[in-house]
Amino acid sequence: MKTNRFTGPVQAALRQILALVLSAAVIVPMYMVLVNSFKSRREGNLMRMTLPLEWHVENYATVIEQGKLASSFFNSCLYAFAGSGGVVFIAALGTWVLARRTDRMAKGIYLFLIVGLFLPVNFVTLIKIMSAIGLYGTRVGMILYYLGDNAAFSVFVSYFYFGNIPRELDEAAVIDGVGPFRTFVSVIFPLLKPICVTVFVLTFIVIWSDFTTPLYLINKTSQWPMNLAIYNFFGRYSQQWNLVFADIVLTALPVFFIYLICQKQIVSGLTSGAVKG
Repeated sequence: MKTNRFTGPVQAALRQILALVLSAAVIVPMYMVLVNSFKSRREGNLMRMTLPLEWHVENYATVIEQGKLASSFFNSCLYAFAGSGGVVFIAALGTWVLARRTDRMAKGIYLFLIVGLFLPVNFVTLIKIMSAIGLYGTRVGMILYYLGDNAAFSVFVSYFYFGNIPRELDEAAVIDGVGPFRTFVSVIFPLLKPICVTVFVLTFIVIWSDFTTPLYLINKTSQWPMNLAIYNFFGRYSQQWNLVFADIVLTALPVFFIYLICQKQIVSGLTSGAVKG
C-alpha cells in the first residue's frame, strides 16, 4: 500500500495549527487581563486588547492597600506551602510502605485511597466534625483539611515511581542496622526529588486555586486566602475592571513562577512513573 508523500507534512501542519489554537486560548485571555490591569478605569472597562494610552502602575498599589492583599497573600502562602509540603512527606512515606509490601492488606489500603479520589466532600458533616474538635474557622483546620484531601491523589501519582527505586537499597540499610524511618529519610527520600516536586507543584496549584473550601470552612476575613479576597474585592469594585484585573494578576503570579521554576522536575517525575512496565 502506497503512502501519500504529503501525509507527513499535512499532519505536522495540522498539529502546529492545533497547538497554536490551544496556545491562543490560554495566552489571549492572560494578555487581556495583564494589559487592562495597567489601564485607567475608563479604558479598563472597555476590555480591549490594545496597549494602554497611559500606564497606571499605581493600580497594583491600590489593590494591595484597599484589597488587603498582604494578609491574604500570607494566608494563601501558609495554606499552600504547609499543605503541599506536608502532603509531599506524608504521601511519600505512605506510598513507600504500600509499594514495598505485596500483601493483600497493602493492596486494599491503596485501592481504598484511590476510591477517595472519586468521592465528593460533604461540607455539612465536615463542618460539624471540625466544630466539635475546635478546628472550624482556624488556619490549622484548613491545613489539616488540605493534607487529608490531597493525600490520595499524591499517593496515586507517586505509587509507580517507587518501582524505579531498587529494593536492594532497603535491604542494605537493614543489614547496616538502620531503622525504617531513618532508611526512608536518609536513603529513599533523597531519590524522590522529581516525583516530590511534581506532587508539591500539583498540590500547590490545587490549594492556591481553591475557592469553595475556604468559603465554607473560614468565617473570618482575616484568615481568607487571596481567592476570597478577590471575590470580596470584586464585590466592592465591580465597576473598576482595571483594579480587578490587577488583583487577578497578583493572585496568579506565585503559581506561574513556581510552575516555571519546577517545570523540568514535573516532566521528569511524571514520565519516570509512566514508563514503569
